[in-house]
Amino acid sequence: MAAVLQSRSEAGEYNGRMTLLLVFSCLMAATGGVLFGYDIGISGGVTSMDPFLNEFFPKVYRKMKEDTRISNYCKFDSQLLSLFTSSLYIAGLITSLLKSTLTRALGRKPLILVGGAAFLAGSAIGGGALNIYMLILGRVLLGVGIGFTNQSVPIYISEMALPRYRGALNIGFEVGINIGVLVANLTNFGTEKIKGNWGWRISLAMAAVPALVVTLSTLFLPETPNSLIQQNSNHHKKAKHVLQHVRGTVDVQAELDDLIKARSISKTMEHPFKKIIQRKYRPQFVMSMAIPFFQQLTGIDVLTFYAPILFRTIGLGESTSLLSPIVIGIVGLASLSISMLVVDKYRRRALFIIGGALMLMSQLVVGGIMAAMLGDQGVLSQGCTYLILVMICVYLIGFSLSWGPLGWLVTSEIYPLEIRSAGQSVTVAMSFLLCFLVGQTFLAMLCHMKSGIFFFFGGWVAVMTAFVYFLLPETKNLPIEQMEKVWREHWFWRRFKEEDQVTKMQNVSSLGFHAESRIQAIT
Repeated sequence: MAAVLQSRSEAGEYNGRMTLLLVFSCLMAATGGVLFGYDIGISGGVTSMDPFLNEFFPKVYRKMKEDTRISNYCKFDSQLLSLFTSSLYIAGLITSLLKSTLTRALGRKPLILVGGAAFLAGSAIGGGALNIYMLILGRVLLGVGIGFTNQSVPIYISEMALPRYRGALNIGFEVGINIGVLVANLTNFGTEKIKGNWGWRISLAMAAVPALVVTLSTLFLPETPNSLIQQNSNHHKKAKHVLQHVRGTVDVQAELDDLIKARSISKTMEHPFKKIIQRKYRPQFVMSMAIPFFQQLTGIDVLTFYAPILFRTIGLGESTSLLSPIVIGIVGLASLSISMLVVDKYRRRALFIIGGALMLMSQLVVGGIMAAMLGDQGVLSQGCTYLILVMICVYLIGFSLSWGPLGWLVTSEIYPLEIRSAGQSVTVAMSFLLCFLVGQTFLAMLCHMKSGIFFFFGGWVAVMTAFVYFLLPETKNLPIEQMEKVWREHWFWRRFKEEDQVTKMQNVSSLGFHAESRIQAIT
């Protein structure tokens, strides 16, 4: 015990430093976020391109070009067009539910590799699509790829990182998403100008580039020590070897002991999905659903899926509507860079609340301008259009400081090892379910709710900010295998942990009583 205590820093953290292997591993894993981001950005862009709409969605194209009486908000209302966007997320939902068992058995690294390969196949089919069926099939394969990577990458980074760097390194996944969105928007802006009406094919096929990067780079990644020990109890030496190289020190016994202890607990969990709904895991189970639920109801997917369509709704031309998301993407990426610098210095809860306030303000302003100035057949003035663009940038700053990176970070660090794969599966599945619902219903909601759609999402932002203030404990700088203490100290969640402790003590007392009774009977 003394040796274990001595091998920790005074702050209670593990020994180690920021090594080149650690940075490389987390950076390469974070490229999995580029897959998700590229797909989000590319789908919204191609669905605003006239040649793409004319070939696959001719009814939408004619409605947009010929029907002068239709409301600005209803030009793109089509369930088939929505299915093109949202089919990816229902595939990702199913994949993420199946993936928990595979993650426990095979580890994090192999499934990132499988995800990259599936995304590669989907991009090829999408780029070469000859009909709507091929187009949807390509989207489904992309969803399978994202289903694998979105669950594995945040856990991989959280398990590899030291607690004091975990926030900044995990935001690398969100940075990857934003880089993917920005690259997709730049690609759409360039391919829209190609003559011959086939530029959209390049946009869809170019998804193969980040998929190839993820697939090849994963071959060189080490498996996480947590996963090595979880897969096989005989991998202690191998896990210690990886720890020593990743941490840059030979003194890793304290961290290894915690991993072995966590593994011994997880070994008793034969059915993690049944265990996660037990009362003692209620705090983690609630967060595994609430955080992705709220993250999607910030309205971010409205902006990323349909930004070009949204800008065409308020009167911008095809080229300008594809340029505006590029500006937004640059602002989002710059904001995330700031978030990486502050996430491990300031409390997670404070960043959630500040970001929520910025998002709420901007959504109310945008909704107010569109309600007062746009109408069903009107066109916004240039000044109002620029003001909306500025407010959307303010919204992106708020999201990039809070629900964007922290939605993935917090959910990757709160689960004990025995339910970690199951918990992250629930998180990713909930995220995909909400992505699907928002993607499938937004164009119809925009048509019926009109500018009220921004007040709708603004109301949810107010609710989720209050949820964080009252119910989310602080997780900054705490070792991932010691996260249980935040629930025992929280004013609301500790009741579930105290009851579990009482139950354990009663069981121990009962065992002691029966043993004593047997001894007395023998004597």
